[in-house]
Amino acid sequence: MSASVAVYRNIYTEDRFKQAYGSDDNTSGSLRLREKLAGRCRCSRRACLHLLRERVPIFSWLPRYRLKKWILGDTVAGLTVGILHIPQGMAFALLTSVAPIFGLYTSFFPVVLYMFFGTGRHVSTGTFAVVSLMTGSVVEQLVPTPLEMNSSSSEAADFEAQRIGVASAVALLSGIIMLCMFGLQLGFLSTYLSEPIVKAFTSAAAFHVTVSQLQSMLGLRLPRHTGTFSLFKTLASVMENLPHTNTAELLISLVCLAILVPVKEINMRYRHRLRTPIPVEILTVTVAYAFSLDSAYSIEIVGHIPAGFPKPQMPAFHTFPDIAGDTIAITFVGYAVSVSLAMIYADKHGYSIHPNQELLAHGISNTVSSFFTCFPSSATLATTNILESAGGYTQLSGLFTSLVVLVVLLLIGPLFYFLPKAVLACINVTSLRQMFLQFQDLPELWRISKIDFMVWVVTWLSVVVLNVDLGLAIGVVFSMMTVICRTQRYIFLSVCTNTVAIQQEQLLVPGVKILTYNGPIYYGNRSFFREEMSRLLGLTPEKIRSREKARKALEKREREATVNTVVGREFRAKHAL
Repeated sequence: MSASVAVYRNIYTEDRFKQAYGSDDNTSGSLRLREKLAGRCRCSRRACLHLLRERVPIFSWLPRYRLKKWILGDTVAGLTVGILHIPQGMAFALLTSVAPIFGLYTSFFPVVLYMFFGTGRHVSTGTFAVVSLMTGSVVEQLVPTPLEMNSSSSEAADFEAQRIGVASAVALLSGIIMLCMFGLQLGFLSTYLSEPIVKAFTSAAAFHVTVSQLQSMLGLRLPRHTGTFSLFKTLASVMENLPHTNTAELLISLVCLAILVPVKEINMRYRHRLRTPIPVEILTVTVAYAFSLDSAYSIEIVGHIPAGFPKPQMPAFHTFPDIAGDTIAITFVGYAVSVSLAMIYADKHGYSIHPNQELLAHGISNTVSSFFTCFPSSATLATTNILESAGGYTQLSGLFTSLVVLVVLLLIGPLFYFLPKAVLACINVTSLRQMFLQFQDLPELWRISKIDFMVWVVTWLSVVVLNVDLGLAIGVVFSMMTVICRTQRYIFLSVCTNTVAIQQEQLLVPGVKILTYNGPIYYGNRSFFREEMSRLLGLTPEKIRSREKARKALEKREREATVNTVVGREFRAKHAL
């Protein structure tokens, strides 16, 4: 038997609807603006505390910290990530074309600052391969590597000072750009670097990183190529100089890869069984250091790593005009990756992050760190994944991470003098595993959206064939063109529809809210759509999670009551017989 429902309602034009139910447009725009400004400019103790908790989130979450429940997980996760930061920081410093010690500095200062200002509970900041590679290209353009230079001379020290001056200037300008974006509340711009663009870009950049490390793994002393077609130029240069390969460094690289790749695979496959992943990078570094092969086989080593804190040093301000364009690209890439990672783990664990506050956190981290000879930092894929899988709960894990790096800076750093650079190059290559595996998402992406699939392919080919910066720009432009095409198509269809308004009385259905949205939903507006829908429904990730817990608890109690009822009936029936 079928049931039919008849709905009778009046049809309104926009003018008739406003006449019947009124409009908020009667209020003067200037009056509303004055009221908003007056409300925001009021100063009180409560308003100051609210502003402090909003802009320095540690004052919000630290008083509510559950010491007995969270401290063990934060400690273990923080120490695990700190151990990984040591070899990774020195390795990514090579990508930035600066001395390894500056990678350790970049693994310390941004971590401490993000703990105070960041909103991502499971985000691990520090050195990131893609950002380091892009910064290294800028450094190589302004301070190219001379073919012959005595590493122990004062000329070498001046050369390193010039390089870190440029890298610090990039970090400072990147931080300033983020702080300006925060002042203008431009956190939403990260949405225009869609997930296909970010994944394709990082996957293609992984090829650039791998090719750039071939010369260190083979023991070749070659200049670093920059600009368009740099990947192919580097490959051609390596192929031409293969006869000059240092056999000892090649053997070291093969042994390191034979150790790193299987152990990393074990860490990935058994990550749910292992309490903490095996710290294979630090073990490899320790074993390689013990042999001290530089004097016998002419192996390129890390060299002197000074112990202690760096002295504050001014970045190379005069390079700002030359690095401005590249720094904008570095800023957007670092911020987009950081916010994407923060959102992924926030959705997974049921809490909210604030994109504009993330701008402030990373802006302060890069700005302050640049005065302590650090290069640009961001959230990192590998360490963030390890932090979450190792049981981290809050930003306090960053404290234990920074303590590990601090011990190395103050006491252990000079012991890495004889560490071969080939080992660090192998650590760089094996750390890109997650980026290479992103090819596995292509079949699913093809099924979901062929347009996003095309965006992924165009971005990947542009970055690989041309260059990192230019390829990213092409990917963003192509993505925006697809959005314009989709939006234009929708506008054409909406012209054919009639404007229909529903009476207010008919919207009041108990337990039901009817929402209308006259526009396409895509990556550029999905976060706004979700926030507005949550606001209208009165739902937040925290409320959803608490209601899910309450629902599961209720279902458990009902199951227990059902079981008790059945057992009671069986017991009474048995005694009745």
